[in-house]
Amino acid sequence: MTDSEFSLGGLMADRFRSFLPVVIDVETGGFNSHTDAILEVAAVLLEMNNDGYLEIEQSFFHHVKPFEGANLEESALKFTGINPFHPLRVARGEKEVFQAMFKLIRDSVKNKECKRAIVVAHNAHFDHSFIRAACERHNLKRNPFHPFSSFDTASLSGLAYGQTVLSRACAAADIDFDENAAHSARYDAEKTAELFCAIVNRWKELGGWTR
Repeated sequence: MTDSEFSLGGLMADRFRSFLPVVIDVETGGFNSHTDAILEVAAVLLEMNNDGYLEIEQSFFHHVKPFEGANLEESALKFTGINPFHPLRVARGEKEVFQAMFKLIRDSVKNKECKRAIVVAHNAHFDHSFIRAACERHNLKRNPFHPFSSFDTASLSGLAYGQTVLSRACAAADIDFDENAAHSARYDAEKTAELFCAIVNRWKELGGWTR
């Protein structure tokens, strides 16, 4: 690791009290995290540049096979446009997907000199609850996320831009948003990441964090 990488990792850890913010989005077969299927999951990892601004580093995305006995609400499938049984849909088992995602996040936590990851999501309680439920289903012991704390961009954008709907908050932040691409975990996670970075960086420019 170079001196530059070390210092930037230290800045990230210092900025968020040793937590690494990771943007998450899940698309599901309903609202009940214990009974309804996870159909897509995405994670966006962030980094801090030489000027102390937050940027997108890399993304993780995968289609997920419904777990055995999972509930699928027709209204939820119509809303997202996801067909879990499409013959061309390449999906992996829930346990395998979460193990791969958690490994990527744990490596990033270590590289950024942080102690733990923290969920960033739009209406974060929803996504966080599905992550915890998946961990319980598969007895995953190395969940990198704080068990209950999160950064909710719905609340943050309400404060920063006066908007709580993701598309409207992005518009207020001058972030392009395609309604036709929305409700994909990959797209929503990337737009949420852009929004979170915009809010954090704007606060820095206003003098709220000057390191």
